Amino acid sequence: MVSAGRKTAARTHAERRKAEAIDQIPSDSEDFGRVNDLDAIERLVDVTGRLIVDVGCGEGKLARELALSGARVMGLEPDPVQAQKNREAPEIPGVTLIEAGAERIPLESGAADGVIFSRSLHHLPSAEIPDALTEAKRVLNGENGFLLAIEPVMESPFSQLMKPFHDETKARATAHAALKRLVPERFASGREAFYMTVNSFADFAAFTEAMLAASFNKLARAAIETPKVERLFETRRDGERYVFDQLMRMNLFLNREPAMRR
Repeated sequence: MVSAGRKTAARTHAERRKAEAIDQIPSDSEDFGRVNDLDAIERLVDVTGRLIVDVGCGEGKLARELALSGARVMGLEPDPVQAQKNREAPEIPGVTLIEAGAERIPLESGAADGVIFSRSLHHLPSAEIPDALTEAKRVLNGENGFLLAIEPVMESPFSQLMKPFHDETKARATAHAALKRLVPERFASGREAFYMTVNSFADFAAFTEAMLAASFNKLARAAIETPKVERLFETRRDGERYVFDQLMRMNLFLNREPAMRR
């Protein structure tokens, strides 16, 4: 039986997390609530039978989920360490993982139905973002091709936990500003939506290992395992686990003209 005290604590955590989310979502944007990445994407676009390019795919988690929903996926991963892991991993039906970056997508012009930057646009140097968006435009078909950018909101608990050792405030702001500035020149305006994901860990050691596994971030264990980070971690205990919400901003843009030719 769950004690009354634990039930009250759980309600308090849930209420606080809901309030945090509401405070961060602009009134003129859509709120999808608590959903995973795939569910959020499928509220905006139908991926069934379509060729999707997942730029900065990491280990291929989203690519795998898209394929299970009927998409054909090309995942691009520029980090050589992760790309080697991808080559050594079992093949994923419907997914091709390639070591490549956003600046040169290995597809013919107009061949793709969608290009997704999921938590990856802010990893590009600011000077390379215009070329990456131009390249995305090139490979998209001119009928119903789409660009989808998904970025974490910095003010969320999970991002704030990472901030002492991996502060992406400037990089994320730069990426979002670039979208607002450059995309209207290349795409039709689309929709903006927010949704909440959850990161849960058994303990601080599990969190540390999860952070170090992302080789593209090039993090040092000593930078993570500090009293400050551990104190922040302890503030989000929820029952037997530590739970950190992460609000995501998703921007959809539509290809309004025939694909560009080289």
